[in-house]
Amino acid sequence: MRMLRPRLTTLDTRIVKPVPKKADRELLTPEHRAFRTAVLRRAGFRCEDCGRSGCTLFADHIVERADGGEPYDLANGRCLCGSCHTLKTNRARAARFRD
Repeated sequence: MRMLRPRLTTLDTRIVKPVPKKADRELLTPEHRAFRTAVLRRAGFRCEDCGRSGCTLFADHIVERADGGEPYDLANGRCLCGSCHTLKTNRARAARFRD
């Protein structure tokens, strides 16, 4: 019996680049920029979970917009570094899909 050669080719990752990320349109509005600035300023430009500063900071929604949180309410915002923001977002998404 004759063996068939595999028909799948390998992907050269040195040439193929991932699709660039695009920000959600809402995050580019003047209202969101004002919300972000106010949240970061209120926190003293420090992560409210771990206390880091001098890194990329995010104006995180405590109750996420996808879960019905108010998008521009300062009471629904807190300042998080990238690591803390990723952990919080992953926990919230896992909880959302678990229900």
